[in-house]
Amino acid sequence: MSPDRWLPSTVDLSRRNRLIVYYVVGIAALVTLYAVLYNVGMATFEGDDQSLIHSFGIVVETMTTTGYGADSPWGSTVMNAFVIFMQLSGIGLGFFTLRVIVIPLFTGAEVDLDARLSPKRDHVVVCEYRRDSAVLLDELEDLDFDYVLISSNEERAKALSDEGYAAIHGSPHDPAALQRAGVDAARTVVVDAGDGNVNAILTVRSLREDVEVIALTDDSGMDDVLRNAGADTVLSPHGVLGHRLAEKAVAAYRTELTDTIDLGADIQVTEIPVHQGSELEGVRIRDTEIRERTGANVIGAWIDGELQLPPDPDAVIKQNTVLLVTGDLEALTELSEFTRPAHTFREHDRIVVAGMGEVGQAAASVVEAAGIEVVTIDVEDRPDVDVVGDAGTRETLERADLEDADALIVGVPDDSTALLATVLARSMHPDLEILVRVHETDATRKALSGGADYVLSVPRVSARMVARELRGEEVIAPATQIRLLRIPARPFAGETLAGVGISEKTGCRVIAIEDESGIRDTVDPHRRLTGDEHLTLVGTDEGVRALRKRFDVSPTDGSS
Repeated sequence: MSPDRWLPSTVDLSRRNRLIVYYVVGIAALVTLYAVLYNVGMATFEGDDQSLIHSFGIVVETMTTTGYGADSPWGSTVMNAFVIFMQLSGIGLGFFTLRVIVIPLFTGAEVDLDARLSPKRDHVVVCEYRRDSAVLLDELEDLDFDYVLISSNEERAKALSDEGYAAIHGSPHDPAALQRAGVDAARTVVVDAGDGNVNAILTVRSLREDVEVIALTDDSGMDDVLRNAGADTVLSPHGVLGHRLAEKAVAAYRTELTDTIDLGADIQVTEIPVHQGSELEGVRIRDTEIRERTGANVIGAWIDGELQLPPDPDAVIKQNTVLLVTGDLEALTELSEFTRPAHTFREHDRIVVAGMGEVGQAAASVVEAAGIEVVTIDVEDRPDVDVVGDAGTRETLERADLEDADALIVGVPDDSTALLATVLARSMHPDLEILVRVHETDATRKALSGGADYVLSVPRVSARMVARELRGEEVIAPATQIRLLRIPARPFAGETLAGVGISEKTGCRVIAIEDESGIRDTVDPHRRLTGDEHLTLVGTDEGVRALRKRFDVSPTDGSS
């Protein structure tokens, strides 16, 4: 039974105190279980039918290492093994108790975050980060970059430090804070301080003129200002995200491919969405004969919001399934023809854009450039807004003629409104293509469950853009849900891909092998690797993270 069931309703425990309650209850349950098992074991294997309270006392003595019990020595192998197990688990629980309860009680009043930092050189200093710090810091750790985050929010800095991240409390406008973060030995400084960006950049430049400075902004119009202040690179994730959502929406009307990556030897990889009305819609993947008809290889597919690597041959392709494919440009272009709707361009083709901030403006510009009618929605009455109102209401969507639209791009800044608009639009127009921007990473799954066909989160896109700048990381696009990486095959020398089980253990898939003879996208899982090859893999962020931890591999220089 969960402790929540018997805690008084008036008790409002913090997350930490609730964790302590769970921990204490868990220990009590474990000791009770041990006592019962010990009591049964003594009666069965030692012939000693003793009281349960006596067994309970023996278990407590053993686990706390205050004694080994008045019942020792034990004659049976089973009981000796069980007692040894109790002793070891008691030692383990003792360490956890110190870490979870005892140490925090005596150290919670004062914590020196700087003292937790290890010496660093050639690292990345992050001045604030307003887009879910953990997402970026995980990205840096995945790329084997050392870092220090400076946060002006003391509670946030401590929480990140407690979770194992290198974070300190300080102001990015304070030279002393930058020096504590080791800016003198840093390779790059990432600045994301909002209105304080210019101040932070000038502070960095007052300490070092030669360090690389990357600035993030929600307003692409600030590019020149930030560069004049001293930024080497200015990234506008919202603009990139808006372009990406719009490109997905207008893909049904374009003949050219976008966001392809050249693997070499005329082999490219890209994502191709299947649109409503395509001849592939409703067909099982095994029955599409895509390779026979086009020469392209289907290596993965997003179906119902889940990535399948490789795709299930019996999976049915649905409207807005996204195929991950490799092949030469001619093959991929031919495949894209099969994924487009059968109808041609019509006068009433229309895309609705909700939210005319940086994301919406970027999306609307792409739609207009494609020659497609765009209807814009925003709560503010501005010259570029067609319908003034809340996109989370049926009335506003009806005034935007949503039922006659082909797609809806949701770029509103509030996730609750974005999710409401998504569910409402799906109920009004079951066949509508819905593409959504969310601010919190956790909202991605919610949006997909609510009816969205394609979702991008600001934290994920922002972190990916920073990663690409730091390492020249080769991905399908900064605003994508897929990662491409190239690794040396040394850890797998003498083994086959089938024997290693990369796909089963990590969810990543090898899509190409490069050796002295060149690059091939036809991968033989039973080929024995020499260790001199390079493997190109594809997977989600989580899959790539699992790959690096499981097999201790790093991307080769120049790609990731």
